[in-house]
Amino acid sequence: MQGPRPVVLSGPSGAGKSTLLKKLLKDYDNIFGFSVSHTTRQPRPGEVNGKDYHFVTREEMQKEIDAGEFIEHAEFSGNMYGTSKGAVQAVQAQSQICVLDIDIQGVKNIKRTDLNPIYISVQPPSIDILEKRLRDRKTETEDSLLKRLTAARVDLELSKEPGLFDLVIINDDLEKAYSELKEALLEEIKKTQESRKS
Repeated sequence: MQGPRPVVLSGPSGAGKSTLLKKLLKDYDNIFGFSVSHTTRQPRPGEVNGKDYHFVTREEMQKEIDAGEFIEHAEFSGNMYGTSKGAVQAVQAQSQICVLDIDIQGVKNIKRTDLNPIYISVQPPSIDILEKRLRDRKTETEDSLLKRLTAARVDLELSKEPGLFDLVIINDDLEKAYSELKEALLEEIKKTQESRKS
């Protein structure tokens, strides 16, 4: 795969990945691009097919997975999620740094590919704080909230594996977390900016 090194951003739901990404995309307009993931879940209000996710049927997705078109895929809360090779290549073709927002299962799968990304884990200061953040969102049923917290505990445990991540950011202060993220990506940002000048 040609183009800038992708960035794998992982961490439990509610750790603040989306907030950090929004800041990054605002500050570095056009430097970063999102690979649009596939999912079999139903769109939430306001979500756009092809922009937020590629919303597909289980059959369609399974067919592409079997054909080797996915870098990683996982099942969560009864729905399939995954990242296709085409989605990453589409971003790299624009000379953008491809950002992959991926769970811990996905990270381990990507380790087995030739993608060679920068691996970054964004984590909450504690499970209690994570629970409060998720409750404040008011987007979860009690059942899905408990599922997310269970997944988060597993996620945080597995992410302790030595060498899995290039950087672990504990997001207890957004500005501090953001500056750590920026610093980790500065070299690729500069390279991308340079390659556009030439």
